[in-house]
Amino acid sequence: MTQHSMKKGLKIFGDAGTAAILQELKQLHDRKVLEPTSAQKMTPIERKRALQYLMFLKKKRTGQVKARGCADGRKQRAYTNNEDASAPTDAIESVLLSCVIDAEEGRDVATVDIPGAFMQADMDELVHMKLEGKMAELLVKLDPKLYRKYVQVVKGKSILYVELKKALFGTL
Repeated sequence: MTQHSMKKGLKIFGDAGTAAILQELKQLHDRKVLEPTSAQKMTPIERKRALQYLMFLKKKRTGQVKARGCADGRKQRAYTNNEDASAPTDAIESVLLSCVIDAEEGRDVATVDIPGAFMQADMDELVHMKLEGKMAELLVKLDPKLYRKYVQVVKGKSILYVELKKALFGTL
């Protein structure tokens, strides 16, 4: 149940970890969450504000290796109002109270999982994200025609900037 950074997870899980990362990146690609952008067309401030894309790997109880990606939105706090930075989520107390009422009244309850729930919402502001190293290389592997021309190599490390078209977990 332990979650590992991408680097450590790839050492532990090997090819299964790489396959899990590709599956997570494919979801971003297929849902048109990101659009590659040229670093040269971005301003220095836009490059500095670009959010890091984080990837974590874990082995589920079933034995399957699962990758989970998220944006590191901490940089956004510097230029986002607190009112605009809160997530529309329920308080855990509200959920628990509702469960108690449902149980007490014998209500039927159903749950639903919306795959890539955050990725359903369009971004309403310009947000760039930066994919580096192995992650940039794996995204290029998914669609070389689309991504390869936007990759730049800096000090031996591949860097790919993208514009977020849909929300990602971790963005404000």
